[in-house]
Amino acid sequence: MKKENFIWSAIKTGLLGGAVALFICLIGMVEVFSKRDVVEGVITLGQFVLLATSIIAGLFASKNTSSLVERNKAFSSMVAGVIAGVVTGGMIALFVILGDIVNIRAVFLNASPTLYQLLTFEQGVGNAWVLPAIGAFAGLLGAGYVFLPASVSHPINRGLLVIVFMALFSGLFRVVLINQGPEMEKAAKYLFGQTGLTKAGALIFFLGVILVTLLWTYQGGNVRQGITRLPKGGRLSLQVIAFALIGFIALALPQVSGPFIAQVIVIVALFILMGLGLNITLGFAGLLDLGFVAFYAIGAYTVGLLTSYGPFGLQHISFWVAIPIAVLVAMAAGFTLGLPVLGVRGDYLAIATLGFGEIVRLLAGSDFLSPYFGGPQGIIGIQKPCLGFLEPFVKIDVPRVCNGIELGKPQDIYYLAVVAALLIAFVAWRLRESRLGRAWMAIREDEDVAEALGINLIQTKLLAYMLGAAMAGLGGAIFAALIGSIFATSMQLLVSINVVALIIVGGMGSIPGVIVGAIALIGLPELLREISEFRYLLYGMALIVMMLAKPEGLWPSQAARRELHHEDAAQIER
Repeated sequence: MKKENFIWSAIKTGLLGGAVALFICLIGMVEVFSKRDVVEGVITLGQFVLLATSIIAGLFASKNTSSLVERNKAFSSMVAGVIAGVVTGGMIALFVILGDIVNIRAVFLNASPTLYQLLTFEQGVGNAWVLPAIGAFAGLLGAGYVFLPASVSHPINRGLLVIVFMALFSGLFRVVLINQGPEMEKAAKYLFGQTGLTKAGALIFFLGVILVTLLWTYQGGNVRQGITRLPKGGRLSLQVIAFALIGFIALALPQVSGPFIAQVIVIVALFILMGLGLNITLGFAGLLDLGFVAFYAIGAYTVGLLTSYGPFGLQHISFWVAIPIAVLVAMAAGFTLGLPVLGVRGDYLAIATLGFGEIVRLLAGSDFLSPYFGGPQGIIGIQKPCLGFLEPFVKIDVPRVCNGIELGKPQDIYYLAVVAALLIAFVAWRLRESRLGRAWMAIREDEDVAEALGINLIQTKLLAYMLGAAMAGLGGAIFAALIGSIFATSMQLLVSINVVALIIVGGMGSIPGVIVGAIALIGLPELLREISEFRYLLYGMALIVMMLAKPEGLWPSQAARRELHHEDAAQIER
């Protein structure tokens, strides 16, 4: 490769890295992310993201050069990484200087003096020349990373990922540890600061992860072999201990973490319920339903109408009586939707179900039905679940008195939601292994062949819609009890899209994948409220990465793994 082409390739990579860095700056991500430190007093999360752009630019420039240059690969790759880093840092420096001279904030609202201070590491616009130097160093790091052996790069990767993860959730870990007593409070303050990791904490986590990774690399095989050699009773004992430990953590978590984390877990559990329902409709039977939030809304409104002591309450019955009614009403809605769309497939089915979801939302919030469903006012005063005897109403505007244990706090609803999610997961697992589950999967693969094999398409599809709707209705019923009120604005199309996304990210047709996808796409963004405005940008990035790197999902089913990788296996056999 000629020298001019080699340099020009590195420059183009640097220009691309600089464009990404400027995009991150102008959408406000750097300023928002800088509220959180990776290491207090050293680097903020926003600065870390910018530094990562230069490192990645240097890495890609180095890879391109090493694959094309025949001689002096190491030296050429290092030079290419430095050039790419300099160009990336230089574009940021030019942006800072231009912003100081020209008022570009009239066009780009996020181009503020605060942003310029963050970009220059609090050194001021006069020191913008430092940015190309920092970019050169970062590009050199990225270029050198290409030549590290896997035994070195993997521990470093995991160490950096753990540092970023612990920094993002440092506030939560700090609160949980402080609640455990004086000794743990000292450890919490030593490891976690107010906005990120302390220097000592970052060093401990980084070195600790590297040590554990190296030990597992060299001894993990022996540990796995030792477990497989255990007698059946020994393996069973290990499984019982593991499940007991998980159960203890699940029971104690809401008490030590506080109401916020408990509420986040409840929301994740509700999305797991909806995900398990849609997994039957989409993952098992292959029927795309973009109006799935309608069943969620029907369950919530049913419980609201039956238990509310507000102006729209109808029967004022117990929550435990309203729950099965809400499930049955949601199943009836699934039957109502499924019957007219039985002959529709593919994109047309998605559009039909999307229309159903929007119709339900608009009717619930309309003035036409406001005498029955509250319209924009919604339904308020929804009763909390009560374990015990419930006295009858004296007046319609007086809340029902609970003589037992009222599940009014998020910590209390937590147990109800988790138990419901576990129960539905067990039901979904049994359905997947049943004759009905195999019929759904046959329909997913080819409806015509399934019908030729004797499968009743009408009955099987209707069961998929009805069971999926029942699970979503149960989630909506618990959501109504958690919030204590329900509004049509809470039932947006975006809820359905989130459920579809968590199934795709977790693994289509996989029950554990639904749980993992809900934690990744719902739980983590809920815990990071300060950057929630960029949630959907991160959603899009996660989906793109998943489709390119692991299209089968984070925890795919065996069938999906075989379908997506059978060609690779065939090539290996050849």
